[in-house]
Amino acid sequence: MPVPEEPKDPEQRKGPEGPAEPAAPGDGTGPRALVVRNRHDSIPMDLLFRGDTAELPKPTKTTHAPKPPQSSQPAQSSQPPKSPHPAKSPQSPRPTEGPGAAKPPSPPRPDRDLAERRGPACSGWWALLVALLALAGAAWLIWSGGLLPVRITDLLALPERPRDGLVAWQWAAVGGCGVVALMALGGLTRGRVGSAWTLSLFGRYRGSVRRTGLVWISPLMLRRRVDVRLRHWRSEPMTAVDAEGIELRVVVLVVWQVKDAARALLTVDDHLAYLREQVEAVTARVVSRLPADSFREPADDVRTLRDAEAVGDALGATLAAECRAVGIEVFSARPTRVEYAPEVAAAMQRRQLAAIDAKHRDTVLTSVLDAVDDTVRRLTERGLVTLDDYERKALVKDLTVAFYTARGSAVDTH
Repeated sequence: MPVPEEPKDPEQRKGPEGPAEPAAPGDGTGPRALVVRNRHDSIPMDLLFRGDTAELPKPTKTTHAPKPPQSSQPAQSSQPPKSPHPAKSPQSPRPTEGPGAAKPPSPPRPDRDLAERRGPACSGWWALLVALLALAGAAWLIWSGGLLPVRITDLLALPERPRDGLVAWQWAAVGGCGVVALMALGGLTRGRVGSAWTLSLFGRYRGSVRRTGLVWISPLMLRRRVDVRLRHWRSEPMTAVDAEGIELRVVVLVVWQVKDAARALLTVDDHLAYLREQVEAVTARVVSRLPADSFREPADDVRTLRDAEAVGDALGATLAAECRAVGIEVFSARPTRVEYAPEVAAAMQRRQLAAIDAKHRDTVLTSVLDAVDDTVRRLTERGLVTLDDYERKALVKDLTVAFYTARGSAVDTH
């Protein structure tokens, strides 16, 4: 520890009478107190010029609390030295919505520019009629130029024409009729009930067709068929964890339908795979909010995964919101089986049996106490017995043992 600097003024030295009184602020003639500092504290610059008699600004008059007596030991600074750059206080985390509940992720929003609309299509019978007329026109041009084979003219009983050939416009007309016939016949397709065609031309969505029967669609457009019937899908046992961290196996039955064929085919690569992945993710999210079973009393006030109606409603609402962006409408999602994983099934079964046994014993004991209370009350009200406190306690004890033994033996026999 460094030796404190000895003051030059002899009146400031510590004599046998005790420490000198400190000088008043701004008074350069009065006695000054001995300054003792810790070695870890920085030395203020004003101590280097303490001998100067420059007058300091007088502080305002304030009420000071009485100073405690100075001890012989050097006083340590209660506050650490200030750094030139003040530290920034850490920002407090944002409050979550609800008691300890994090904000759930928002579902994807559907693309407003991509929505199912009616595509260009017409009845296939009109296209068939146009194809026949185009073929007939081409055949007439060929016959008029004398290029029709003799066998066909004889078969159709047509008069023979001079073989003058066809001029340029006639050849162009024959080619046009052939192209029209090919377009009309190439666009014929069969529409099925419960299916839709999604049409695109050069990578741009052109519409959807849900017509049935013989339908004509332009052969220049790319067609993709999608099933729009009401469908159901039963999942395989999926691994999930409940609110207590216990591993479960959950099977979910989903009833769904493709509502927007354009979004189902053009938003994702495979809408069936997307639905399966979302079912697994939503199941894990919903199951983790509740315990599988409640072993506490009263169990009626605790929501568990055994409430299939509530769990199904939560699954259906969450899954419908996640699949709306890809044109899938989810009608229901119900858990058909919720069971423990094989690794913990035996331990949880023993826990369930212990809880059932404890609940049964509590029920039996309650009924026994009610029977004892009713018996003692009737005996005393009718005046059959006169009991003091000791005799009343003994009677209650004997009746409780007798009734409980009888109930227990009857239950064990059953």
